[in-house]
Amino acid sequence: MTSILDIELIRTFHTVARLEKFSAAAEQLHKSPAAVSVHIQRLEAIAGGRLLNRDNQSVSLTGLGKRLLVSTGELLRTHDRVLADLQGTRLAGRVTFGVPDEYADHVIRDILPTFAGAWPNVVLELKTAPSYALRDQVQRGTLQAAIVTQPKGQGVAQDAVLETTTPVWVAPINTAMMALEPLPLAVHASQCPYRQAMMESLRQSGRRLRIVLESPSNQAVKACVEAGLAISLIDRARVTGRMQILDDLPGIPEHEVVFMRSQASHADEAVSLLLRTFQRHFRL
Repeated sequence: MTSILDIELIRTFHTVARLEKFSAAAEQLHKSPAAVSVHIQRLEAIAGGRLLNRDNQSVSLTGLGKRLLVSTGELLRTHDRVLADLQGTRLAGRVTFGVPDEYADHVIRDILPTFAGAWPNVVLELKTAPSYALRDQVQRGTLQAAIVTQPKGQGVAQDAVLETTTPVWVAPINTAMMALEPLPLAVHASQCPYRQAMMESLRQSGRRLRIVLESPSNQAVKACVEAGLAISLIDRARVTGRMQILDDLPGIPEHEVVFMRSQASHADEAVSLLLRTFQRHFRL
């Protein structure tokens, strides 16, 4: 009998591969962890081998899993695009949405065009601002939804956790920046959670510091570090080849990138579809 790739199995596999945990994938897909495990087992039976290495903490892709992830990415996108083409014209409206600067490029290039192509009659209005400023605007109802970074397990209620991230201290490559006194810093805007985390951490360490750069722009902060002018705090996934990770400063707790929406928008189908688009395509 000819095997058939079930699109639901493929979606489950992509979600597990992205979040690296069965429990997180189950929560995002609104399934039980047992159901997610069954989906992976069925897909492995079709693929003819193990797709994921499993341990108590997380999962990782096997060689076969990496091949399947690459080869089915376009299949999943095509499926969603065709389905949206069939349904997209029936939905119209307006969505006001916020995103922090550090994720704006990814959202604008990779996610919003996908949504706009699928739902052409929904008007998107985008605003960039620090996470806590966006959070406050969502809570006041001046934005319908936003992507927000917050300390893991310590933030406000959200509709979905898109990613978990570990902030790390970074300095220019091949420099002895830690020997400088006071310590030069490139800091984020005042309503950014990373600024609050780094300032509290340095206060506890007793280090004297001076602020070289204060900016709402993540690109400016990264450029300041790469230029050899300061240290800062960024997502581990965004460390570049011109930076080194510092292990001599106090560790920063994990943060999570979440999708949150205003109370009034919970009945808005367009916002729900935007959330689903982010769950499928957001990457750090």
